[in-house]
Amino acid sequence: MTTALMNAPREALRAGRRRRHRRRLAGIVTLALVVAALVVAMLLLGQTIYPLSDVWAVLRGEQVPGASFTVGSLRLPRALTGLLAGLAFGVAGSTFQTLLRNPLASPDVIGITSGASVAAIVALVVLHLSTGAAMILALVFGVATAAVIALAARGGESTGGRLILIGIGVGAMLDAVVSFVVQKAAEWDVAVAMRWLTGSLNGSRMEDVWPLAVAVVVLVPVAALLARDLSALELGDASAIALGVRVDRARIGLVIVAVALACFATATTGPIAFVAFLAGPIARRIVGASGSLVIPSALVGAALVLAADLLGQFAFDTSFPVGVITGIVGAPYLLFLLVRTSRLGGSS
Repeated sequence: MTTALMNAPREALRAGRRRRHRRRLAGIVTLALVVAALVVAMLLLGQTIYPLSDVWAVLRGEQVPGASFTVGSLRLPRALTGLLAGLAFGVAGSTFQTLLRNPLASPDVIGITSGASVAAIVALVVLHLSTGAAMILALVFGVATAAVIALAARGGESTGGRLILIGIGVGAMLDAVVSFVVQKAAEWDVAVAMRWLTGSLNGSRMEDVWPLAVAVVVLVPVAALLARDLSALELGDASAIALGVRVDRARIGLVIVAVALACFATATTGPIAFVAFLAGPIARRIVGASGSLVIPSALVGAALVLAADLLGQFAFDTSFPVGVITGIVGAPYLLFLLVRTSRLGGSS
């Protein structure tokens, strides 16, 4: 009797772990299936709906009249760009939110994607550089923007909150620079700039997919490997040090990975609004608070971009860029979060 009573808490703990593990596994598998279904829908749907057999034949490299061009040259690059950009935005947003322990701390809110946007717009509209060169410039300027924000926010006790406020201010200034560049651009460049600034998958090309694919394939596994340190940092610096984490090195590595993913995605598709902001909280709702959110957030980000693009193409009489749809979804949540944060701050 005594032994049974002593083992009861241990068994309850094991049962709780098994439940959390099953929930997490079921959530990840479900998200992966949803993303796969959305990619297939992107390939099948359009003005002409091709059967799955034709799409599969095109993917195998066979020549199918009509489908080879439409699916292989138009729909496939669009689907892959949306998938990869969503993965990148999801991981970047979740990493920043966890690292700074604040749901407002996503790259699009704190100004990092604005830094990448300035560089990309100047590269595309003023310097007329290729997308690959724009990506490199966006990465450099995005990292520089993150460094400036971090240096300005150093010192004191509430570094995270100050970093968010400074980032919002820096982002506003950089957005003004983007507006100035667009206003001074030639007429034939304005349409390109505006399409890019809204966040769009229109005009996606396979040659633009490869740089983003390399970045995602390299950096997402790195983020997953650093997830243990990220979970420890979420507990605070003192707890992380006690767990053996080299805090400064881990934080710098995580920031570089998150900034790089956000900048590569932004340079490819433009600043798709609120994907990085929404991916982490939705993933946490689905898989629970235990364990790393890197993979679930990546899948949620991909699902958001792909689903929003499908809605923008087919749900309305007029086609809308993907950034317009994600903005409609994300803006109310941002307002809700700001109001809730203000009330909690006021009541404390």
